[in-house]
Amino acid sequence: MTLGDLIRIAEGAEPVELGPVARARMEAARAVVEEVSESGQLVYGLTTGVAERKRFPLGPGDRRPFNRLLVRSHRVAQGPAARPALTRATMICLVNSYAKGIAGVRPALADMVLGALNDDFVPVMRTLGSVGQADLGPMADLAEGLLQHSGFSLEENEGLALVNSNAFATASAAFAIVEAERLLDTADVAAALDLEAFAANLGSLHQIVVDSRPYPGIRRTVGNLRRLLAGSALWEPGRARNLQDPLTFRCVPQIHGANRDALAYSRGVIETELNAAQGNPAVVPSERRVISVGNFDLVVVAAALDFLRIALAPVLTSAMERTVKLLQSPISGLPAGLAAAPSADDALAELAVASQALVVEARTLAAPVSYELASTTKGEGIEDRTTMAPLAARRLSEMVELGARVLAIELVVAAQAVDLRRPAQQGWGTRDAYERVRRLMPFTGPGEAPPDDLEPVVDAVRRGDMAAVLKELSP
Repeated sequence: MTLGDLIRIAEGAEPVELGPVARARMEAARAVVEEVSESGQLVYGLTTGVAERKRFPLGPGDRRPFNRLLVRSHRVAQGPAARPALTRATMICLVNSYAKGIAGVRPALADMVLGALNDDFVPVMRTLGSVGQADLGPMADLAEGLLQHSGFSLEENEGLALVNSNAFATASAAFAIVEAERLLDTADVAAALDLEAFAANLGSLHQIVVDSRPYPGIRRTVGNLRRLLAGSALWEPGRARNLQDPLTFRCVPQIHGANRDALAYSRGVIETELNAAQGNPAVVPSERRVISVGNFDLVVVAAALDFLRIALAPVLTSAMERTVKLLQSPISGLPAGLAAAPSADDALAELAVASQALVVEARTLAAPVSYELASTTKGEGIEDRTTMAPLAARRLSEMVELGARVLAIELVVAAQAVDLRRPAQQGWGTRDAYERVRRLMPFTGPGEAPPDDLEPVVDAVRRGDMAAVLKELSP
């Protein structure tokens, strides 16, 4: 399963079923669980309690009630409910993990979850309270909602398999990655419009940049910017205003390229996790064993998301800096505040303040969280480290949301600068971007206040309407 598959199913209510190979794997693993259970062996969570209660054996008559109580006792999540698409994605991640034949649950449990999914039943799943060593609280919410809706009866090991999963963090990370990719494509579009509005020196996009530093992200960014600016008069000798532009204009390939490489790495991690088996214990059918493992540790996901947020921060900082410089007459060569006529008003100048405030807030979200909580107080010290993966994903989504506003301001300011610059010929992509902005936000004329509501442009960034400029250009 790819991230595209996951998001498409979660958002489009596409029907899903358990394939025959997955069903056979699950049946083989379940046979081992039942065999080990009947043998009387002490197996964590199967024939014993969990956490510090692992020393308490469970008799055959205790196991079903224990699994049902396990779900109820972990309903400690807090805060707002997840949006329906995220809950649906969590259900898909959960079943895809079961399909590996490692969790040892019956195919009937997977069928129950998929039945609710296909009926578009979406339980209330609260989003706060997971430390990332299995999303116990949110998953217990999900499980309780599904069990009450279906009347499904749990067998041994199945209550544990429902809550002892990172499906919520995995789904959250998947959405955050896709949102971040859309934002970075928009950032390329906005940066290209900035270069044109600034009458920048396009030597920064020369092939030597790619050849001398052959990072995939730099290659992709330079390619995007060259396509967006194809046809622009700025490619003609003598059109650039400066021999050398400020770093935030000159280093777009390097700044955006670093974020692209971080995105590629993070996407690979999340797609691996999406197709992995999570939870504890794990069934080894070839050895007829059920063993205690640490497959719920999600540090690889948390660290990847931390890395990605750190790499996103310079993209947003640079977008803000270019916006500020376009508004500053000594640097841009345009009227102060991009005023349409000489006057005492600030024109768009105050948008710089809003952009700066948003970027400061976004940058605070870039701080790593994968090392934040060293230990929990429960489990007699067994749970002595955590990953905070759900927090890492949530902070990325929040950072992207702030970034959408930063780029909306950047696009509006760049469009105003283009109107005042009046370039001899715009690039094919930058002209499209400019026109999309203008359909949503008019030119600020003489004596007019800056637009007090940029939400139409923000929404266009969120939806990917501005990123679509790139997709519609010839490769």
